[in-house]
Amino acid sequence: MVKLASARDFRTYGPGLAKNRYEYINAGLYLIASVVLVSGLGAQLSPEARSGLVLIIAALAIILLVNLHDLVAHLAGIDFRLPLLAFDLQLAFVEFAVPLIQILGTLLAFLALFFLFIQEEKGYGYFKLEKHALNMLVAGPVLWVIGSIHNSCQIYERADGHVQILQQWVYIPFLMGSLSFMLSAILNYREKSKEIHHGIHLLGSTWIWLDIFGSIMFFIGGLTNLIKVFKMQQMNGIRLEKLRGGAHERLESARDGQVPLIMEHQTINHQSPETKVTLPVPTPYKDILIGQTKL
Repeated sequence: MVKLASARDFRTYGPGLAKNRYEYINAGLYLIASVVLVSGLGAQLSPEARSGLVLIIAALAIILLVNLHDLVAHLAGIDFRLPLLAFDLQLAFVEFAVPLIQILGTLLAFLALFFLFIQEEKGYGYFKLEKHALNMLVAGPVLWVIGSIHNSCQIYERADGHVQILQQWVYIPFLMGSLSFMLSAILNYREKSKEIHHGIHLLGSTWIWLDIFGSIMFFIGGLTNLIKVFKMQQMNGIRLEKLRGGAHERLESARDGQVPLIMEHQTINHQSPETKVTLPVPTPYKDILIGQTKL
């Protein structure tokens, strides 16, 4: 459920001059989703637990779309040319892998709660969904933690120090929130697997309180991310990272006709037969002496 906090500026959130507006919308939607998530979890402690579950599912759906938009934005920055991932480890393991992992984790959590909602609505008639729901409720946050760790492994070569501080303030709350969700899911699984519960009652108080804390961490991370986006777009003195030799730099060089978009080792020392120069074979010194004696 982590929103990618990228250190680089080649992301393309929208066409033309509208890309800044779409980046604001992307960051704002995540912040709204975190508020809805806190509200839904808080409603789990009230008699309106079913409506709270609906709010949680809606928040997960919004965050799923936000991470999908992050993934598309980074791929659009390189014209969706996936072979360029081989030239840029950060693009492959952070800008591409993190949104993908978060999408999978959020989808699992979404399906888990959706199964519980179906069971609640159908009068506990789908007992086989309980085990799958609890398993997916654990697997989803585990993927969030993996994505959070990947998100912290961003490379800096010449970024401004202010940028790096903002990046830390973005993904550290996301990491803490992901760990809280994972811990709550594991404890809830151990607690509920020993007793017979159905529907919403499979979500215990430990799960709710730890998830409320995790959601607050997501809200802090989302708010910091919104501040970072504002500063990056308003202050001329702050710039995001531009890695030398990365995929985007190679793409720009290819557009200028400087560097081909194929592997370098395939193009080095490949001369055509017409350009090869045949050098004369040197005559051994022994043959010269024999020729002189015959004269």
